[in-house]
Amino acid sequence: MGFATSKKLSATLAAMPLLALAASDKTGINSQVRLAYHGDNGMMVSWNTFQQLSKPTVHFGLSPDNLNETVSSAISVTYPTSLTYNNHVLLTGLTPDTTYYYSPSSLVDQAPSKPFNFTTSRVAGDNTPFSVAVVIDLGTMGARGLTTSAGKGVDHGNILAPGETNTIQSLTKYQNEYEFIWHPGDIAYADYWLKEEIQGFLPNTTIEEGAKVYEAILNDYYDQMMAVTTTKPYMVGPGNHEANCDNGGTTDKTRNITYTSDICVMGQTNFTGFKNHFRMPSDVSGGTGNFWYSFDSGMTHFIQLDTETDLGHGLIGPDEVGGTEGINADPVNATMNAQTKWLEADLAAVDRAKTPWVIVAGHRPWYLSHKNTTGTICWSCKDVFEPLFLKYSVDLVLSGHAHVYERQAPINNGVYDTAELNNPKAPWYITNGAAGHYDGLDALSSDRKNYSRFGLDTYNATYGWSKLTFHNCTHLTHDFVASNNGSVLDTATLFKNRNCSTGSVTGSKPSSTGGATGAASSTAFPGSATAVTVSGSVWTILAAAVAVFAL
Repeated sequence: MGFATSKKLSATLAAMPLLALAASDKTGINSQVRLAYHGDNGMMVSWNTFQQLSKPTVHFGLSPDNLNETVSSAISVTYPTSLTYNNHVLLTGLTPDTTYYYSPSSLVDQAPSKPFNFTTSRVAGDNTPFSVAVVIDLGTMGARGLTTSAGKGVDHGNILAPGETNTIQSLTKYQNEYEFIWHPGDIAYADYWLKEEIQGFLPNTTIEEGAKVYEAILNDYYDQMMAVTTTKPYMVGPGNHEANCDNGGTTDKTRNITYTSDICVMGQTNFTGFKNHFRMPSDVSGGTGNFWYSFDSGMTHFIQLDTETDLGHGLIGPDEVGGTEGINADPVNATMNAQTKWLEADLAAVDRAKTPWVIVAGHRPWYLSHKNTTGTICWSCKDVFEPLFLKYSVDLVLSGHAHVYERQAPINNGVYDTAELNNPKAPWYITNGAAGHYDGLDALSSDRKNYSRFGLDTYNATYGWSKLTFHNCTHLTHDFVASNNGSVLDTATLFKNRNCSTGSVTGSKPSSTGGATGAASSTAFPGSATAVTVSGSVWTILAAAVAVFAL
């Protein structure tokens, strides 16, 4: 492997003309059109072009034959090493829960035969049932990512079978059954380029050329996701694999060489690509960039947090200078304790009469039966976030980072709530990092934590994603959907004894330690059916290794 020039290259490469890296390697890149909610009546439309646009423009309307509205912006931005410019145009004044047709200007790929379309967010207080797709730790598929082969060191059981449907294809196939995709971190795994080369999966290059490979993996992913992101809003958050070019360090054991973040060039540090490519609604929710923000949809308030940086309170984020990952990223907000101050204000302002459900996602977990806790469990995240989750009665906390699936009980400071899913006081925790990326899945500990209720890992899992269904103000269902065939491998329903007119919860049991699962537990195992009595009604929960996913 030609890595002789593995010292700092930032100064040299920063002097190169913008887009000089891999300037001729544009074959196959498409426009990467994507959407993001922006309040009840707004939609951010983003796409990429090879040239900077002086006036990025979107034509849109209520009919595919009459795009009678036009909006432009001046946002066409790029960064060193990028092959393209990111264009962002905000459409405002839209009617909630309404389908619009749209066409961005100057598309890289051939113009579609008909306009794209999207449906705006449900207004807060709309109690119509709806579903959401949640995917975490999702990498590029195909020749530069997860495919039917892999390099040395990757368990053969983690590669795809010939013709197997992957997670991106599954999300595309079932896109009419959910309203948006939520992706709380680890997007594409472009920083695996060096690992893939060391393992012999990708051709050897030099460190300088590696910057091109990094961008190629990113573009592959964005191209693949366009099958769904043209229609479904794609709400994202930060993970460690967005931070820099090599995830804080990669070791070539054969040559006894360890590469650090020093090899990362300008444009591939400090979450640069992530900051440029997306535009999340932090401006209308008081958050910070794509890192922390919130939004409402129907009966639910969604909160995206940053577990990588800006923990505040004297704590160093895992991806920051001095953090555990060796990534050496900078904080994204200079204000002391900015994220937790924002989070408390955001939670305090939630109108539970309109949005009774409050769902939080952050990349890293702190409750998990993981075989390797080093670098997996974020205790600092627990210290700063969990007290606020308890104070403001957050309903569900989602995470990934570990490439496993584990559904846990509701938990309060390490103690599971004996009410289980029958009107608990504590937040329900679910980790699903099993979407799939180059080197597959991790292992759960054989000695599961007493709060663990169901798990899938490298020994017994397929790749998959989460589907959240908000039935009404009292019932929420989580399904683990197997990507290969759409079956549901685990399902559970949370009940909250809520007054729907006020959003207040009554009669919840206190959190306490118990050796046995509570009577209202919705624990389900492949091939079984569990009838769960909840507040006088029976909800049948099928762990559907035996049932095809009824979308």
